[in-house]
Amino acid sequence: MRDPNTVSNYDAWRTRHTTTNLKVDFPSKSLRGKVILELESQTDLSSKEIILDSSYLDVSAIKLSGEATKWEIKDRQGANGSPIHIAIPHGASKGEVVKVEIDVATTDKCTALQWLTPAQTSNKKAPFMFSQCQAIHARSLFPCQDTPDVKSTYTFNITSPHVVVASGVPVKGGETEGEGGEKVYKFEQKVPIPSYLYALASGDIESAPIGRISSVATGPNELKASQWELEGDMDKFLDAAEKIVFPYRWGEYNVLVLPPSFPYGGMENPIFTFATPTIISGDKQNIDVIAHELAHSWSGNLVTSCSWEHFWLNEGWTMYLERRIQAAIHGSEAHIDFSAIRGWKALEESIEEFGKDHEFTKLCISHKGIDPDDAFSTVPYEKGFHFIYYLDKLVGRENFDKFIPHYFGKWANKSLDSFEFRDTFLGFFSAPEYGSLQDKIAEIDWEGRFYNTGLPPKPEFDTSLVDECYRLAEKWKQKDFQPSPSDIKGWTGNQILVLLNEVQDLEEPLSVERSQTLGKTYGLTESKNVELKSAYYHIAMKAKDTSSYQGVADLLGEVGRMKFVRPLYRGLNKADRDLALKTFEKYKDFYHPICRQLVEKDLGVSGVSA
Repeated sequence: MRDPNTVSNYDAWRTRHTTTNLKVDFPSKSLRGKVILELESQTDLSSKEIILDSSYLDVSAIKLSGEATKWEIKDRQGANGSPIHIAIPHGASKGEVVKVEIDVATTDKCTALQWLTPAQTSNKKAPFMFSQCQAIHARSLFPCQDTPDVKSTYTFNITSPHVVVASGVPVKGGETEGEGGEKVYKFEQKVPIPSYLYALASGDIESAPIGRISSVATGPNELKASQWELEGDMDKFLDAAEKIVFPYRWGEYNVLVLPPSFPYGGMENPIFTFATPTIISGDKQNIDVIAHELAHSWSGNLVTSCSWEHFWLNEGWTMYLERRIQAAIHGSEAHIDFSAIRGWKALEESIEEFGKDHEFTKLCISHKGIDPDDAFSTVPYEKGFHFIYYLDKLVGRENFDKFIPHYFGKWANKSLDSFEFRDTFLGFFSAPEYGSLQDKIAEIDWEGRFYNTGLPPKPEFDTSLVDECYRLAEKWKQKDFQPSPSDIKGWTGNQILVLLNEVQDLEEPLSVERSQTLGKTYGLTESKNVELKSAYYHIAMKAKDTSSYQGVADLLGEVGRMKFVRPLYRGLNKADRDLALKTFEKYKDFYHPICRQLVEKDLGVSGVSA
């Protein structure tokens, strides 16, 4: 078995279909009900037990094809959870499918769910619940083969007093009345998906159309702004992606804009991308996230890395496709490099944080004995992108564009590792028409690309879109520079971001007065764009502008996205540890459990809020 983050015996049994009949119980903050796994025997009568992943679950009964059977939950194995062993006394013939029915409820230790009180939502009317199963948190919802190496189709029958969305296509006319005014919401996922893409949310949710196969769903107060932000671009993204790869295969593509405590920019749950509200900034400057999550419909969701050790196959390809989509929409290749330059800076910071010889700076990371959440960083995204971009440049765009649909077609509905990717690439380009490329291809250092630590070779970037940002940053080094709002007239949010990152990195930090001038002149202190506001606050903290610290603390109470929360806490901790600790104490229950745990580590207060 090639996934060290599962204890399931998926080499002997493979899940083919999963039915989750679950009730969203808001008063007890739990999901409860019956889950039915249909597992196909991979051996001929030799396996006498099914082993499933579970984590902090309350399992009350297990039946095998309707009959009682022996089962046992074994001791917990760290992050991998507690294996459930289910007896199959007579085994099963190869290809035979057995049904395992499990009565299950989540507990208060569930790491996949966040429950919000009505007070934590914007209109304060109803509670809200959402799931986040990546990387190995599906096992805290129900027993399963919690590995990206196993894909299953899904049926969702979810009972709730509030609207439900899930990672399946809504069954038309499928809603039925449940008990006490509750409804049963039904969804079908007919494309096989790994467990980490199982997703559901429930609350006061309304939706509106944003494209020919797309709608946005969110709280009633946010619906109009979310529709405005997304409806102009959704179909453009889809058209561009389909041209690069091949037609979209999932039926619908919708976006659920979550409450602010959602810890990620977006999560590519099929049919319903779960997205941070920070993308709804009123200026259409942060919707690249949607291009990224849409690209996952091919890389990650359709073609999946077989374990978290090869996660770069999901994210490196997705960054590449996202940047190709942006270049297609803007009609300029320079946009790929503009985004990649920003990504390179994030990669440098990530590698500096780990240390350049750290295991987690490799493309293929050993996950034996580690929690995949601990290895999560920009490395698989940006280092992965650079490997794909290098291959594109090596063989030429025209040739690489023929490889893209071949790769995604060959591996659709399957999972693969880095070596299978390598063999697919080499196999494709061994065709006679690519004879002239053989010498170049022979030079690819696959071993080095997969296993070298630190930064990859740096390409020659097209800097045309960043040069003016750099020029303006240079002017801020001069004490007598008089800034004006016209300095950044016509700039995109991302160009302003490049400027702010450069100013933040100046050897001599700005004075308090200059930092305040920067914020006022360019409208950063009043901006609703969290990307810009947080970048400005890092400059202000470096300048030791104490008048900005409360603004940082206030922002930390409004945003739960880890991309902003963790660096802002680290910055505030250096500037004013007392305020950082008080701020965390005040807002810790607002954050998602994954975010809360990581901030505790960042602040050195692990377990304080347990």
